[in-house]
Amino acid sequence: SDLQRQEERGELLQPLVFVSLVLCSVLLYFKVSLMDPGFVKAEEEAEVYYLMNGRQCEEQSMMIPHVPSDIKMRRCGYCMVKQPMRARHCQLCQHCVRRYDHHCPWIENCVGEKNHPLFIAYLSVQLVVLLWGGHVAWSGLYFERSWDWLQHNIFLLMSFLLIVIFTIVVLLLLISHFYLISCNTTTWEFMSHHRISYLRQSELENPFDQGVILNLWIFFC
Repeated sequence: SDLQRQEERGELLQPLVFVSLVLCSVLLYFKVSLMDPGFVKAEEEAEVYYLMNGRQCEEQSMMIPHVPSDIKMRRCGYCMVKQPMRARHCQLCQHCVRRYDHHCPWIENCVGEKNHPLFIAYLSVQLVVLLWGGHVAWSGLYFERSWDWLQHNIFLLMSFLLIVIFTIVVLLLLISHFYLISCNTTTWEFMSHHRISYLRQSELENPFDQGVILNLWIFFC
C-alpha cells in the first residue's frame, strides 16, 4: 500500500517526530501550569521541615553567597508566612513563591523554584515546534501577484505570519531567561533591584552570582 511504501522510504518519520514534539509541548505546558511552583508553606510546617531536614539545609546553606547578615526573614503582609530570601507574594496566586521569577499569563501560574527548569524546557520544545511549523508553512507558499492566489493561500499566509510572531516572542523569552539564569538572578530581582532589601544592602551588584558554569549547574542540576 501507499502507507507501507512511505514507511519504507522513511517519509513517515518526520511527521511522527513532529507530532511527538507537539505532544511533549502540550504535556510540559500542563505540567508547568498545574504543578506547585514553590509555594512557601505555613510557618509551623516550615519549622518541622527544617528540623527533619537539617543536614540538607546545612548543605544548601553552603551554596548561598554572602549577603548582609542583619537581614531577617520578613513576614508577608498578605498570607502572614515568613518569607525566605528571594521569595515574593503573588497576588494572583495568593501565595508566596520561593525564588519567585514572575507570574506567567500563558500558563496561569507562577514561575518559581520548582517549575522554572521545566518552564525553560517547555519554551525550548515550543521554539523547535514553531520553527519546524514555520518551515513547513513557508515551503508550501509560492508567491503570485493575483487575487486568486491570495484567496487560495490567505489561510496559509496568515498561519505563517502568526508562527513568525510567536517564534520571535518565544525566542526573546528564552534568550532573556538563559541570560538571567547564567547570572543566577530572577526576572523580579532584575526588574526591581532597587526595591529588594537583600540586594539593595549588599556590597555586590548580584550577591548570588557564582560564575556562569556554576550558575547553570545549580539551576539545571
